[in-house]
Amino acid sequence: MADEIVNQAATPAAAAGEGAAPAPRTGGYQGSRPSGPRPPRPAGAGAGGPGGGRKFFRRKKVCKFTVEKIDTISYRDVRLLQQFVSDRGKIIPRRLSGTSAPFQRKLTRAIKQARAIALLPYAAKY
Repeated sequence: MADEIVNQAATPAAAAGEGAAPAPRTGGYQGSRPSGPRPPRPAGAGAGGPGGGRKFFRRKKVCKFTVEKIDTISYRDVRLLQQFVSDRGKIIPRRLSGTSAPFQRKLTRAIKQARAIALLPYAAKY
């Protein structure tokens, strides 16, 4: 009789999953492909999809202000500032625009000043 009480007390805990380790998963990544190793890529194939193509040459970005020898960035020059603001109203980062760090800081300050006096919008139109 005492054995039955002990077994009944242990059974609900095991059924609820308390204290028991979860069952191992089957399938998934096991370190190798079931169909064998992946075949090597053709020599001329780039990221252009099937058939390959030429490799894409990315031109190095240069600072517009250095090239055009612009020393100061004015908050009143809205046409210049709009080139560095996205259509959503965000300031375009250096890695996309190519401006140097000192000019990016000056540019950011000028854009914020232009926004403060309503020459540039803070956000998109809608």
